[in-house]
Amino acid sequence: MKKLFLFTIILVTLSCKNKDTENQTATVETPEVVEIPFIWEGANLYFLLIDRFNNGDTSNDFNFDRSEKTGKLRGFEGGDIKGITQKVKEGYFTDLGINAIWMTPIVEQIHGGTDEGTGVSYGFHGYWAKDWTKIDPNFGTKEDLHALVKEAHARGIRIVLDAVINHTGPVTEKDPVWPEEWVRTDKQCSYEDYENTISCTLVANLPDIRTESNNNVELPPQLVEKWKAEGRYEQEIKELNEFFERTGHPRAPRFYIMKWLTDYITEFGVDGYRVDTVKHVEEYVWEEFKVECDYAFAQYKKQNPEKVLDDNLFYLLGEVYNYGVSSGQEFDFGDRKVNYFNPPSFQSLINFEFKYNSKDKNYEELFKHYNTILNDELKGFGTVNYLSSHDDGRPFDAQRKKPFETANKLLLSPGTSQVYYGDESSRSLIVEGTEGDATLRSMMNWDSIAKRQHTKDVLTHWQKLGQFRAKHPAIGAGKHQMITASPYYFYRSYQKGNYKDLVVVGLDLKQGEKIIDVSKVFEDGDTLHDAYSGQTQVVEKGTITIQSPFEIVLLEKK
Repeated sequence: MKKLFLFTIILVTLSCKNKDTENQTATVETPEVVEIPFIWEGANLYFLLIDRFNNGDTSNDFNFDRSEKTGKLRGFEGGDIKGITQKVKEGYFTDLGINAIWMTPIVEQIHGGTDEGTGVSYGFHGYWAKDWTKIDPNFGTKEDLHALVKEAHARGIRIVLDAVINHTGPVTEKDPVWPEEWVRTDKQCSYEDYENTISCTLVANLPDIRTESNNNVELPPQLVEKWKAEGRYEQEIKELNEFFERTGHPRAPRFYIMKWLTDYITEFGVDGYRVDTVKHVEEYVWEEFKVECDYAFAQYKKQNPEKVLDDNLFYLLGEVYNYGVSSGQEFDFGDRKVNYFNPPSFQSLINFEFKYNSKDKNYEELFKHYNTILNDELKGFGTVNYLSSHDDGRPFDAQRKKPFETANKLLLSPGTSQVYYGDESSRSLIVEGTEGDATLRSMMNWDSIAKRQHTKDVLTHWQKLGQFRAKHPAIGAGKHQMITASPYYFYRSYQKGNYKDLVVVGLDLKQGEKIIDVSKVFEDGDTLHDAYSGQTQVVEKGTITIQSPFEIVLLEKK
């Protein structure tokens, strides 16, 4: 049974034979229910670090004696899955127009910490796996994840987890190295070609999974010991045996991890995976991973028909570091080009050049550039644009001086938008006393949202644009066409089956009266609503007039 997320348009017609008499009739037509299709290529995706977003359960803040003094913002701060669910239920994401949430890895992290000269660091970020089969208690429990997915899905919000197959966590006194047949530790990547990007460790002391191996390997002894101590060894072995019997895969390292990751799909019904360090793993591994993800998602839907949202397939988003859409479908290693879209692997890749395009291009140049690429080289696939993230040390607006322009360019560009937590509230990306990427990973600035008027104004702007984007797939997944250069107006159009979506947007406009030519998009008599100012006007002679103090117009048909 599908769950449809709908909005209702009620058309009211007034017929007046004589305005001076009471001979007036009002006809209320049957409500026209329009289903807004969810389209990953035009989604509004919110990316957050679980530990840094919201602390919903202080009882899980301390585990595994992770008690050493850490470098600034290098330890656990208390954020958890319950904290995310709390904000889902409060309507924070709905108000922001978010229809998908991507969160950092949830699996159990190494128990020890590393010290690389910047102070001790713990695996608060989720990318230092110790046990893929268990949720780290600092993040929460299985019950917490079930509740998050349930509450998010009830509001039409998808949940995207983060998958790491490339490496384990670092080796510490509490976290012994995995067996040699599982990982390599002797060669660090130099990145000048394909081989020296894949068959090596990303950095020192980050053991690299032998993803190329097809050899049968036994489970790491520390994992066997751990499972036995937790009383679940027999169950884990039973499930592994069933997986390898069904798939026919060798008991090679990568297939163990694929089994563990796809379990989160069949058990919780998550909607997608953002995949970490894609270019550091052989490309055929991602084809294999897609097959297993698709199977797991189909099984979940079959077993839980009442929980199925729609006919969308499982979403795979790849992080190919430094990939940009101008490269089309291929990534160039220098000595070899690889297509991560086809053969079928990823539906979208993260676009690392969007921040540069946003600096170098005005609105029309930016929008036209992405419209052209997405309807040509990347037709049938997608791109995920961002302007700040957890590991990009050169964001578009590090000092948060341009929050309105950031919103306009990110949320109104063709493609999927990735809002990094705090983009919408100007959370500081420069934290004194931090080293490296820690400066990008401060706690969400809820106090500023509650107390500072400027932050509230910024958030309101992001909310208006985000809700408009979520309501109109034409913004991210449609075709772009400029109407006039000055004043700057454009329209977007999208059609899928019987569903058709048209919008007109104006940017950098004069305050006050705006006479807008909408004749290329709407007809005389159409009632249009400006989602930014809240005004409604009827099209006459191809134009409408909006009186507002704002420099932006978001027009939709009522």
